Amino acid sequence: MRKNLLFRGTGTALVTPFMKNGTVDEQAIRRLVQRQLKGGVEALLPTGTTGESVTLDEDEQQRVVEIVADETNGRIPVIAGAGTNSTGKTISLAHRMLAAGADGVLCVGPYYNKPTQEGYYRHYASIADALDAPLIVYNVPGRTAGNIGAETTLRIAEEIPAVAGIKEASANLGQIMEILRNRPDNFGVWSGDDAITLPISVLGADGVVSVVSNVVPGLFSKMVRLCLEGDYARALKIHNRLLPLMNFDFVESNPIPVKAVLAELHLIEEVYRLPLVRLGAAHRPLLKKILAGLGSLR
Repeated sequence: MRKNLLFRGTGTALVTPFMKNGTVDEQAIRRLVQRQLKGGVEALLPTGTTGESVTLDEDEQQRVVEIVADETNGRIPVIAGAGTNSTGKTISLAHRMLAAGADGVLCVGPYYNKPTQEGYYRHYASIADALDAPLIVYNVPGRTAGNIGAETTLRIAEEIPAVAGIKEASANLGQIMEILRNRPDNFGVWSGDDAITLPISVLGADGVVSVVSNVVPGLFSKMVRLCLEGDYARALKIHNRLLPLMNFDFVESNPIPVKAVLAELHLIEEVYRLPLVRLGAAHRPLLKKILAGLGSLR
């Protein structure tokens, strides 16, 4: 049994709901958090990609984390997105997120400036040196235009104790397997892609940082717990039922589809900040079909 992980199971990459005037909808955040707690997820990760962090200012990010921390009240970990493409800015933002009540931070690999592998290592080493809290590396080459290689991830795992693990969203199964095969025992590996959570759980992953659990926290977190218990047959039934929804969440750039689904369920307003826009008309019939198929399992 793996011990001392920040969490095992499902961590929801929480959306940031906005009101029609474009401001952060604080009451909707509270309702979403309570729905997540009722669904039994093991962690919440606000102010990340799914939370539209790049269009929130730092005061807004801090306020979102304050609300999430207040609502969870210590029942599950709150791991705030604090990644930027500047090491100094990331450290400053991480301090603010921790002051707001986060238990740890999620730091995406620096985007646009495309660090070398040594640059990635030194980025996370510098953040770790500056904080008194765990951090999770977030590798998502599809958004950052750079990949944190398995060798670098394992070097970070061995040499930087404050790094609690990695959210791996490279979709590179060979790379993920190499990390899982060679990581230290206390280094978590969480899927960054809902649809491959089941197969990489077979390989030893510790769970997922999930988009789809915004919509179905109870059902998806049950699937992940079944995976962690080794009950893959029952997990597969849930996986197959939710696969259309998992795939739908990426028919347009995340979080456009998942916020459209939540709005269809009357949980939030379907409001984004530019340059993101509302879900295209061509995808709306599929949204309704998928929700009709889920029925009472919403």
